[in-house]
Amino acid sequence: MVSVRLCIGAAAATMMTTMALAADMAQPLPLPPPPQLAYQPIPLVVEQPEGAWYLRGDIGVGITSQLDFVFLSNPLNSPPNILSQQAAMADTVFFDVGAGYEFNNWLRFDFTAEYRTKSDINAFIMYGSSSAVGGDQYHAYLKSEIFLANAYIDLGTWNCLTPFVGFGIGGAYNTFADLTDVGLGTAGGGSGVGTNASQLNFAWALHAGLAYAVTKNFTMELSYRYLNYGSVSDQIYCMGGCYPDTYKLQNLTSQDFMFGMRWRFPIEAAATYVQQAPVVVQQPAPVYQPAPVYQPAPVYQPAPVYQPAPVYQPAPVMAPQQPMMLPQPQPPLSTRG
Repeated sequence: MVSVRLCIGAAAATMMTTMALAADMAQPLPLPPPPQLAYQPIPLVVEQPEGAWYLRGDIGVGITSQLDFVFLSNPLNSPPNILSQQAAMADTVFFDVGAGYEFNNWLRFDFTAEYRTKSDINAFIMYGSSSAVGGDQYHAYLKSEIFLANAYIDLGTWNCLTPFVGFGIGGAYNTFADLTDVGLGTAGGGSGVGTNASQLNFAWALHAGLAYAVTKNFTMELSYRYLNYGSVSDQIYCMGGCYPDTYKLQNLTSQDFMFGMRWRFPIEAAATYVQQAPVVVQQPAPVYQPAPVYQPAPVYQPAPVYQPAPVYQPAPVMAPQQPMMLPQPQPPLSTRG
């Protein structure tokens, strides 16, 4: 018990001494106003629209919508009297590959190179005169390579589906292959073969379709295309020798139905740094309060030293006292002598 009281007293004395020393320490002077800060020019980052290169591939079926098989007689020959003529061309399968660039989410361009498999061509021309009627049977193949520069406008995206329209211009390299002529009847023109002539023509196309984004960078397409790819002509030389006539396929058009895929390679958004004019920001000067006036620290009296509590002894056992004898009254002294 005594030791606890001594510890409490020592701790209180230490705290009082520390507080007195802290009060006597010199206080810091107020800081001067900070200098005005001039900020350096800050570069402004302007993000460019995100673009992307892409590769594409398509496969499709071309249905001939128009075929004009035109007979052009050699001026050195007597013009025949054509009674009727017919021509037909089989459908074709084609493949194309291409590369393009997306400028943004609604405008893109690409270039495609296309190979169209050869299509059978059969034609018949009937000739007539006052003396006889006959005709010629023609057979040939048409092969074409199409090169187009295309522009597309995407019309918005709903649930990964994007309708689009487009337009293309370019060229078509057409080959009139394996042309043969077989004369029929007495007025037939005999037999002959062509020269496998090829011609480069202007071509143009209209596109419409629907694209489905399988992932952000892979898209599948179903589309329709109207293609006009020019004309081609060839001459037939008779087996027995003649002035060759010319046969022409003109106004070649096709209704194409296509399935395609696009692989997209996104480009990181570019940044342009534009230097701004220096800007000086004026900071308001801080208002400083006057320093407080410190009062002298009070003088603390040393803590009293506590004396140990006295040890109390047990009270002594008092022995019983003898009863006090009261003086007995004495008889009066006699006055007698």
